[in-house]
Amino acid sequence: MVANKVQDVYAVFASNLVSLLFLSITTMSRQFFVGGNFKMNPNSVAEKRALTELLNQANLDSSVEVVVAPPSLYLIPLKEILRKEIKVAAQNCYFKDSGAFTGEISPAQLKDAGVPYVILGHSERRTLFHETSEIIAQKTKAALASSLSVILCIGETLEQRETGQTTKVCSEQLQAVVGALTEADWSKIVIAYEPVWAIGTGKVATSTQAQETHADIRKFLSTAVSPAVAQATRIIYGGSVNKGNCKELSVQPDVDGFLVGGASLKPEFVDIINSTKK
Repeated sequence: MVANKVQDVYAVFASNLVSLLFLSITTMSRQFFVGGNFKMNPNSVAEKRALTELLNQANLDSSVEVVVAPPSLYLIPLKEILRKEIKVAAQNCYFKDSGAFTGEISPAQLKDAGVPYVILGHSERRTLFHETSEIIAQKTKAALASSLSVILCIGETLEQRETGQTTKVCSEQLQAVVGALTEADWSKIVIAYEPVWAIGTGKVATSTQAQETHADIRKFLSTAVSPAVAQATRIIYGGSVNKGNCKELSVQPDVDGFLVGGASLKPEFVDIINSTKK
């Protein structure tokens, strides 16, 4: 009887050990990702050139995937002069490949121009331009159909955070996309959790808050899509990331990188890229 109990304890221990090893290996396989969202900056060709020189000359961690998103006017020129290790992303795209849609840029055009990434669902697109989660899902599906990779943004307002709705809001924003995609599609998506109350405000989610929300997002993906997708999908944090807080955030097990706003236009962007460097 004692022998049976020992065997049962050993079996549970072995099972837990295998699970921990699997999770550890899977987490390690998620390449750290740092994106720079320049928004409607820089304001001159000279500023763009200075920023490009900074990135081209910097000693960057080669294990990190680095992607920068300039205004569409600068996409192709920047792609041509940036070092090859740094990719470019569009800040937005439409869900049609062509047609009478003045002011828009299509997934097919981005693909033709050799632009590999596009940011979709940013809070500024949701709030200022009234894009719904359903529209963002359409855009995501169209972008993937053109072989683009997507940086998919989600996040809650301060009021929603303070009333305990963070998990609900993030899940609902993701659910619209889940309904439009196949499981295989998720291999080309990076989720950017950006608490709206922390974007450009100087306020930052604590490392604990970020980790808890990222873990909840991963839990949602596990149920809504699959455990494999949940473990493989990179979930990055955005919201006033800077050189002062990036290291503490980067060591959280479910924080797989950053989407950086204002700091991506400054020399400290290099420090953020290198935040996991030993």
